[in-house]
Amino acid sequence: MKSICFLLLLILPTRSFAQTDREPLFTSFDGTKIHYDILGEGKPVVLLHGFITNGESWKRAPVRQALANAGFKVVSLDLRGNGRSDKPHTAKAYENNAELRDVMALMQHLGLTNYDVVGYSRGAILTAKLMTMDKQIRRAVMGGMSADFTDPNWFRRRNFFEALTKPGSHPDLQPAVDYAKKSGADTVALARMQEFQPTTTKAELAKIKIPLLVVNGDKDLDNGNPQELADAVPGAKLVMVPGDHGGAMRTPEFAQAVVAFLQK
Repeated sequence: MKSICFLLLLILPTRSFAQTDREPLFTSFDGTKIHYDILGEGKPVVLLHGFITNGESWKRAPVRQALANAGFKVVSLDLRGNGRSDKPHTAKAYENNAELRDVMALMQHLGLTNYDVVGYSRGAILTAKLMTMDKQIRRAVMGGMSADFTDPNWFRRRNFFEALTKPGSHPDLQPAVDYAKKSGADTVALARMQEFQPTTTKAELAKIKIPLLVVNGDKDLDNGNPQELADAVPGAKLVMVPGDHGGAMRTPEFAQAVVAFLQK
């Protein structure tokens, strides 16, 4: 039951988009077209969404507008395989940190350097790896995550990949798979995301020098103990806000914590 709750809580409402609604689009390193949005002017910050959702999830959270109001240029995108972005099916399209190379290429395309990054749920997993790849990152926020993802054989990643590729293999995950199909998500692309999800080891985390804020809901232990993540990155701080995994990022307290940290 807990794994069902975890998966349903991390899934925020999503929707399909008409081809004409895709602009603006950025053509990434391998020709994949990535949809993005920009709100506000000022210091750049990029928002990375979670699994079975897209950049629209940030528009339903106070943090996006709060950052714009605080003088940030807020970039949100639909990671490849999601929302308005292209949804390639080949393994090559997702291996070798392709999603993160999209983010780096997009920020370069927009001429944005010395930027901040905020990731939630699976977006936090991507944020961890991005911190090891891009020297342009100034500060980072990881929400709704512990250090469990540092295990390359993390059971949540492995089981969800199997549930998407082997029908009936994990009955406890079937409600989430059914939701993904009903919402119009591309389940082949989703499986590839799990298959090639970046792993950042604890040894790599220990070398990160970028200031990091870990934010977690006070009723959210779905991914483990967030204190373990804060302890894994030198100097990282943990802030607890109200809410479970699905609700914490949509609270004003989450927005306040992120803005206060990034304004430093």
